[in-house]
Amino acid sequence: MESIKGWKRTHTCGELNLDSVGKDVILMGWVHSRRDLGKLIFVDLRDREGITQVVFDPQISQSAYEKAKQLKDEYVIAVKGKVDRRIKGQENPKLVTGEIEVKAESLRILNSSDILPFQIHGAVDGSETLRLKYRYLEMRRHEVMEVFRLRHRIASF
Repeated sequence: MESIKGWKRTHTCGELNLDSVGKDVILMGWVHSRRDLGKLIFVDLRDREGITQVVFDPQISQSAYEKAKQLKDEYVIAVKGKVDRRIKGQENPKLVTGEIEVKAESLRILNSSDILPFQIHGAVDGSETLRLKYRYLEMRRHEVMEVFRLRHRIASF
C-alpha cells in the first residue's frame, strides 16, 4: 500500500465535464470496474459523487500502466492525470462524465480489497443477513448512499 502523502484530491469523480478538458487532476476513489484491452487499461473510478473513466496507457506512463494491471474491484486508489475528451463514438451518455476521460500519469494504490461477498453495483445478489454482516460494503451502494443523503437533507432542513 502507498501513502496519500503530498496528494490532495482536486475534483470528485462526478464533477468533471468538457470544461475540464486539459486540466491536471487528482482523483481518489474505489475501482468500480477494470477492463484490460492489452495495450490500454480502462478503470471506472467511483467516489460518492459519481464515476469517471481513467485510461492507463503505457505510452503516457509505463509505471502507472504496470500498477494498473494489479487493480481489482473495490481497490482504493489515487490517480493523477490530465482530463481529455473521449474519442467520438466512445462517449457514454449514461454518465454525467461520459464525454471525458482521465489519462493517468501516476497511480497510487491506497488499499487493496478481498473478493467481495456480494456485488456492490447492479442488482442486489446477497441475502439481507449477508448484507447486514458486511454493511460497510452495503453503504457504498448508490441506492443506499442516496437514502443517507436524503436523510441528511431532511435533518438539516
